[in-house]
Amino acid sequence: MQSGSISRLFGPPLPGNQTYCLKFFYSLRGFSKSEHTLAVYLYNSTAQKHTRVWTPSDRTRDVWIHVELSIQTQNHTQVMFASMCKSFWNCGSAALDDISLRLGDCELPLGSPLSVPSRCDFENGLCGFTQEKKRDMADWVLIRGPTPTSYTGPKGDHTTGVGHYLYIEASLMLPGHSARLLSRPLRGSRAAQCLLFFYHMYGSGTGSLRVLLRSELEDGDVVLWERRGEHSVSWMRASVTYQYDRQHQIVFEATRGPSILSDTAIDDIKFQKGPCKDDGQ
Repeated sequence: MQSGSISRLFGPPLPGNQTYCLKFFYSLRGFSKSEHTLAVYLYNSTAQKHTRVWTPSDRTRDVWIHVELSIQTQNHTQVMFASMCKSFWNCGSAALDDISLRLGDCELPLGSPLSVPSRCDFENGLCGFTQEKKRDMADWVLIRGPTPTSYTGPKGDHTTGVGHYLYIEASLMLPGHSARLLSRPLRGSRAAQCLLFFYHMYGSGTGSLRVLLRSELEDGDVVLWERRGEHSVSWMRASVTYQYDRQHQIVFEATRGPSILSDTAIDDIKFQKGPCKDDGQ
């Protein structure tokens, strides 16, 4: 996209006073700032007015992201996608695919993106990850500093040592109880993808940590990566190469071991295209 240009894509005219569910995938490359990279507007052709109803919520780049958006139309309304490049130093490319529109509300609230940022250090919350509620007996806990129990868990986060990370508090769980953290639905790819993250498994009673792939097309969760028992007093790096060409979720599952010295932690999750260069750590 050239400096000072605006690209617009208009949908067909829609009947007024109706609720629609708009679904699409988008991918951004370049752009030094998040604003103006891509936006969805409702355009009223009669009044020559447009109302913005969605923009990307983070700086995710080079990853296809799925969005579901409920919109309420008025008379002579069209959906408009727009991308703006204000200056040479803030130009990039915005891609759209699999756009669909149907009558009725989406299952998610207005403007909620089904996405996972390409990296997450948990300094601004869970980055779109959610806790498993149906089967879990515990949750992942967002914390800063050391865990409450001595001789287990990290002293601080991996990113800076003074930031946030996620862990399971083993003293609040029974042996064998698990906590699962779910990504939002991710678009499949025929090419290999790389998942990078840091984990901390210190404590004589440490249980297990697994990375799972969840899809409606599979009978159960598929194990992509697994570690058991105590590993180190330091943060360890993990890299997982996987390939799946259908929509799916990534699940982080931590299971408590035989004692309360079983605090397991994760931090600095990153998704990127292509196989990991040091797969299997």
